[in-house]
Order: sequence, then C-alpha cells, then structure tokens
Amino acid sequence: MNSPLLGHFASQLDDLKQQGNLRQFTSNLQQDRYITIHHKKMLNLASNDYLGLASNIQLREQFFDETPNAQRWMSSSSSRLLTGNFPEYEQLEDSLGQAFHGRAALLFNSGYHMNIGILPALADSKTLILADKLIHASMIDGIRLSTAKYVRYRHNDLAHLAQLLHKYHQDESFERIIVVTESIFSMDGDETDLAELVRIKKQFSKVMLYVDEAHAIGVRGEQGLGCAEQYGVMDDIDLLVGTFGKAMASIGGYLICHPVIRDYLINSMRPLIFSTAQPPICMAWTDFIFKKVLNLKAERQHLQQISQSLQQAVQSKGFDCPSTSHIVPVMIGESGKTVEKAQALQDAGFYIMPVRPPTVPQHSSRLRISLTAQITQTDLNQLTPLL
Repeated sequence: MNSPLLGHFASQLDDLKQQGNLRQFTSNLQQDRYITIHHKKMLNLASNDYLGLASNIQLREQFFDETPNAQRWMSSSSSRLLTGNFPEYEQLEDSLGQAFHGRAALLFNSGYHMNIGILPALADSKTLILADKLIHASMIDGIRLSTAKYVRYRHNDLAHLAQLLHKYHQDESFERIIVVTESIFSMDGDETDLAELVRIKKQFSKVMLYVDEAHAIGVRGEQGLGCAEQYGVMDDIDLLVGTFGKAMASIGGYLICHPVIRDYLINSMRPLIFSTAQPPICMAWTDFIFKKVLNLKAERQHLQQISQSLQQAVQSKGFDCPSTSHIVPVMIGESGKTVEKAQALQDAGFYIMPVRPPTVPQHSSRLRISLTAQITQTDLNQLTPLL
C-alpha cells in the first residue's frame, strides 16, 4: 500500500490520540482477582468475570478431570448444519431449555455474532424495530443489516416506547413490531423495568420483545437466569438472549425462544449457517459452568451487597451514578481527564479502565468499575477515598 493511502489512516489515528481516544491492546497476566500489567500487580476492577469463575483454577481442574481426552474436541471443523453438531451442543441446549421452563434454546459463536444475525433473519420490510437509544453496538449493527424500518426510543423511557407503539401498531404496512433492549446496560449499569415492558407488550398483538441479558445472566435471579427470572417475566419475552463470555466464564451466546423461531433461524440466519461452530470442548465447559451457576446464590447476594455499597459511595463523592447493578460508572466527562484519573487509580493499585467515545457519547467519558464476587468490602473502602 502506498504512503498517501496510509497517510489518511495515520491522520485519523493522530486525531484520536489528540482527543484522548486512542486505544491499544495491553498485554497482561491474570491470577485470582488480580491483574499484572508491565510488572505492576493491581486489583482487577475491569473484568466481566462477575462470579469469579473464569479465574477459578479448581473448577478447571475438576472439569478436565471429568472430561476424558476422547471428548476434548478442540475444533468442530464445520458448521452445525454439516458435521459440527456434536453431542455437547445438544447437551448444553437441553440444559438451557430445562432451566428456562422448557423453552427452546439455540447457541451462537458469540454475543456479537448472535445479535448481528437474529434480527436480519427475523426482520423484513414488513417489520418495525423499536430500539432503546443505548442498546449495544452489536444490536445496532443487526438492525442496520436488516431490511426493517427502525425507530429509537429514549433510553429506558417506556412511556415514550408506549407512545410509539400506539402510533405504529395500527399501521397496516407493519405485520410485526420488535422491541429491542437490554436488561442491564453495559456502560451506565442501569436496567430496564422488564415487568413494565412486558405489561406494555401485552397490550399490542403485533409486538415481540427482544431482550439482551449479557450482563445479567449468572448474577440476577434465584438461579442466576437473569433479570427476566428475577422479575418473573421469563416466559413473556419472545427473544431472550445472552452471552457465556461474562459471568458464565466461557464463550458464545444463546437464545431462548419458541421452537418455531429456533427452527426458522436454523434455516435463515446467515452467521449461524455459514460459521464453523464453536469447539465442542467449549460447549462442554459451558454446560459444566452453567450447572454450577444455578446454585451460586451466596455469590450473587455478595455481589449485590458490594454493588449497592459502591453506588452509594460514588454518589456521596458527588458523582451522578445511574447504576443499579455491579457495573458502576464514575462520570467525569472529558476524555483526557478520564484517562488521567484512570492512570492515577492504576498507580494506586486499582485496575479501572476509562471508557471514551465512540463507546459512549461525546463528553460522557467515565471510569467503568466492574465488580465481581471476588471483591471485598475492604477493597471498596480502600478505593472510594481515591475516586
């Protein structure tokens, strides 16, 4: 590639650097609740390992002790529709189906892969999508890949959503309306009122609900099945999706739905049809972890307690704190100041990452504190004076 062409991209990178928004990979070593970067050991407050399962060596040892070499398939070597449908896939889907009240389950290679595939498969030109303003980038990309018309409603403003539903439900050009949201939002740590959302949905015959539980699966509900379980609406959400890559300590995504929807996606969802399936050993590990998660009530309670404690501490320091979850943002605003504050906290032994545009809107850069069940109240007591 010649230098004039490279010059454009180099200039863009320089602009990002000047704005304090340049990103780079950082090599690290992780052990228990600590992370080491450039020989500096810090308390890890940037991980999505919400239950501390990914860093649990004993669990890995138990899994490999119980999994013979003959079953340690490191590659599926195929899509599921060819030769990639190993028993481990069907076992995990069966476990999920049993836990989610006998509904159908379908697995995907990642949460992103899932969200860019389901909506384009289900939403055609006769579909309207109403999406929360702050849904994840993967869902935005899925909407854009579809042929559906879409409208964004104000973040967590269900009254605004209801207004839009009243406006569009009588429009005969739309055969279905899909409402798309998250249960716990990844940047603000706030959550949707799922019970109210379901109540609104039941007023409109053409409406389907699509709810992403990526940050709730494992940590909410009696068995850790998410906010939908916590608020008793698990059977009322048409498309209930989540990921195994956070609290579940694995990789991949899942959908809980009606069997008809499952069969339709198997025949129409391009990322599913044309992707090599995840290694069977990953599915076996996920099934192993999922069955453990169902019984981790004490860990969920501890996570809730320290989350509430940190939310209150952040508010007492004068910061706006929208969080009602284990994701606790500290709103600073300007990117450069946010990066400086994150560096100061890292120097003090707390690994907290700055979140900047385009991940969040301009002038809303923040520190994103991501709590796990391994964090103690003593840790938080040491952190909060430094915020």
